[in-house]
Amino acid sequence: MTEHPDLARLQSRLAEFAAARNWQPYHTPKNLVAALSVEASELVEIFQWLTPEESARVMDDPGTAHRVTDEVADVLAYLLQFCEVLGVDPLAALAAKIDRNERRFPLPGRGDQQAES
Repeated sequence: MTEHPDLARLQSRLAEFAAARNWQPYHTPKNLVAALSVEASELVEIFQWLTPEESARVMDDPGTAHRVTDEVADVLAYLLQFCEVLGVDPLAALAAKIDRNERRFPLPGRGDQQAES
């Protein structure tokens, strides 16, 4: 779905993995976005009771760093699968959103803010 070769390759690998296990019937937008939410919550859980200082050092502990990278991978995997199913190019969507935010939140002294989200 995306024009970026590395992302497209990852999306293909995810699709092949799911197809080999006949998981496509379960990979509906509703199910994928629910799974994405669960995985994002598991990432939040790692940081839940940490102070800001502790959260900044979370990657210093190998065990916690491993948990963080695993949850990041899970979040990205579900997001890429969700985008594939709906035909969304995630990089194009992000670039367009950054463009809108730059117009919405201009640098001080560079014009009026526009109400756009």
